This record gives sequence, C-alpha cells and structure tokens, in this order.
Amino acid sequence: MPFDGTPGPLNAITDIAGIHVGFSTLREESPRPGRKLPVRTGVTAILPHATADEPVPVFAGIHRFNGNGEMTGSHWIEDGGYFVGPVLITNTHSVGITHHGAVRWMIDRYAATYEGDEHLWIMPVVAETYDGLLNDINGQHVTVDHVFAALNGAKPGPVAEGNVGGGAGMIAYGFKGGTGTASRRIALDGEPYTVAALVQANHGQRDWLTIGGAPVGKLLKQNDPGLSERGSIIVVIATDLPLAPHQLQKLARRGAIGIGRNGTIGGNNSGDIFLAFSTANPHPMRHKAGPVLTLEMVNDEILDPTYSAAVQCIEEAVVNAMIAAETTGGTPHDRYRIEAIDGREVARLLL
Repeated sequence: MPFDGTPGPLNAITDIAGIHVGFSTLREESPRPGRKLPVRTGVTAILPHATADEPVPVFAGIHRFNGNGEMTGSHWIEDGGYFVGPVLITNTHSVGITHHGAVRWMIDRYAATYEGDEHLWIMPVVAETYDGLLNDINGQHVTVDHVFAALNGAKPGPVAEGNVGGGAGMIAYGFKGGTGTASRRIALDGEPYTVAALVQANHGQRDWLTIGGAPVGKLLKQNDPGLSERGSIIVVIATDLPLAPHQLQKLARRGAIGIGRNGTIGGNNSGDIFLAFSTANPHPMRHKAGPVLTLEMVNDEILDPTYSAAVQCIEEAVVNAMIAAETTGGTPHDRYRIEAIDGREVARLLL
C-alpha cells in the first residue's frame, strides 16, 4: 500500500530503543455462566525505559481532539509535562482495575523507590475505548492478573496487531479494528531518529474510510454492519528525539491529522485522545534530581519532518490494525458479525 515515509526495521513503536510492548488478551467465544455475550477484550502495555532499575520520568504532551473518552494522568501531563511508569490501554469499563493493577505493579517492580519513607505517589496512564458490541464489557472480566501479564510480558521486537490486548474487541470503520503500530525514520542535522505510533482503533464509520486517498469504504463490496460513529481511538506517539513538553504537546495535536487521513471527522460519540512522549532526556525522579535540570531540545524551526512522520505513522497504524485483524462475532451469542477488511482487495483498489 502506498504509504509515505521510511519505516523503521520493525515498522513498530519498538523501533525506539527502550520501549517494550506487552499484551494480555481474553478471547472466549461462549458467554460465561450468567452472562449473555462472549468475552473479547484485554490490556495493552507500553513501557518506556523498560529495563531501567528505577522509574524514569518521561517528558510528554497530550491532546484531546474529541473528549468522549478517558486517559488517566492527563491533568498532570498537561501541568507537569511528564509521566512516570507504563501506558496501558483497555476497554472503557476496565480503566479502574487496570489503573489499580498498574499501581500495584509499580510498587512491586520498583520497591526500592516506593516502599521507602519519601511518600511518593504513582499515577499511571490508562486509556480506553469501548468494545461493548463484541465483548461482554459489563462483565468486567479484566483482572489485576491480566494487567500484570501484559506488563510482565512486555518485550522489544515485533509487535502483534489486530485482535490483541485492549484491541481484541474493537471495531474501526465498520471493519474489525484493534491494535496497530507503525514507525518512521527521519534525520535532523544528519542524525537518525525515529517517530512511531501505536493505536487502539475503534472509531469511524464505513462510508468515511479513506486509504491512500481512495474512498475505500464506499468501494469495497464487503458486508457493511451499518454502524454509526460510536467508538474512539487512542493514539500513543513515541520518539527518541529530544523534545520538550511544549513540543510534545504540539506533536500530540498532529494525531488529529493522522487519524483524519483515514477519513474520520471525530464524531460526537468518539473519544479521540493522543499522547506523545520522548525517551530522550532521561532524568532521575524529581525528588532525587538537583535544583536545576538540563535538557537537549530540538529547534522548533525544524520540527516539520517530525510532524510529517507522526502523521504518516498514525495513518498507517490504523490501517495495520484493520489489516491484521480477524473477523469476529457472528456466533449465536453475538449481536454482530464484524468482518476483517480484505487487504488484497484494498491493495487492488489502490493500484
């Protein structure tokens, strides 16, 4: 497919050194006792500085394009310009237990930091999209053990896409959606850097879908479930460029352009929330840092290639989520059968 830009070796967020990704996926095609719907949900974990022995603050910025959704820790990211710990994505009704599990994991993982007498707080970033059309969301089947499984299973290397982790039960543009990722290589002043994105795509409606400039949603002859825009998308943008918080906030805003490339208008019932962070400028925890912090920062005047790379990553990551997904539903217990997009047919339309 004719995507712009130069992908990294894995075309994934893990092309950035130090970032690990893990999943816990729940897929049960029959309802549990006392429930009516199958279970198709999970947790996605993104760990910056995953191998560090102590928590590492990560400069970050956030943007809310349409606010019908949740991302915890967002107020502090706006004020403090950073977060500490993992980023997790799950379903709407599992934000609480996922946050609870992440706090417990942080205490266990970094006991030397959090079990002392310094009264440190933990505020993980947990985001969500709604999977109640294909998943028994009201059954609240995600547990602390699932959160631990995603976090402890996080690793570098290739990243699974489609019906995995928090993306297990998601729908995008009337096709099966879910988890997608992509990366782009850029150079500033002759130095190589990477910009990457991971998305949980659960947004859009069929007639909006555009790929490579073609109105694919209108041209494909696949079954259309006729769903209106009632979903959301979480976009996590990562880079190893040395960017300050105000620059990362500007980068996060480009998430709206990235998802717009595929046709969404950001419907009223959609939560379109974007987080951008940089693994550059690692500092110790603030209570251990000196009175003055020093950092490197890219000149704003040369940020356009970074913006372009982010838009390219997001555009492709959404499509990758759909291409990798598997047709889901259609059992006697389901409300819907949501087809995976026919990648070969899409490629033919783009020739």
